[in-house]
Amino acid sequence: MTTSFLLIVQIVLVIILVIAVLLQKSSSIGLGAYSGSNDSVFGAKGPNSFLAKATFTIGFLFVVNTITLGYMYSLAKNSSVVDEMIDNTNVAAPVAPATQETKAATTIPVAPDAPAQGTQETH
Repeated sequence: MTTSFLLIVQIVLVIILVIAVLLQKSSSIGLGAYSGSNDSVFGAKGPNSFLAKATFTIGFLFVVNTITLGYMYSLAKNSSVVDEMIDNTNVAAPVAPATQETKAATTIPVAPDAPAQGTQETH
């Protein structure tokens, strides 16, 4: 349950972080042109200082949440998927039923008798 909550927080942080980065003023203005000029809401310096601090804070929270999620997932699962696959795949191959042809093919041929060592033929 806790990891599900942190995963939802992670998605929300990503969306907010993307919006905060896109709203910042750049050389091509970006999406900051759509935010209007509300200097009174952000202070005398305008939205740039506020957005920079907000982006840093949200980025920091994102990194902390990512590390926390990684730690919690590592506690939940200490074994690898490959370890489970090796244990579950120790299955013997099925053996075909023996037929007359396979019985004949599996018999070992016997070599003919060798001649006796003491007898030699002379011509």
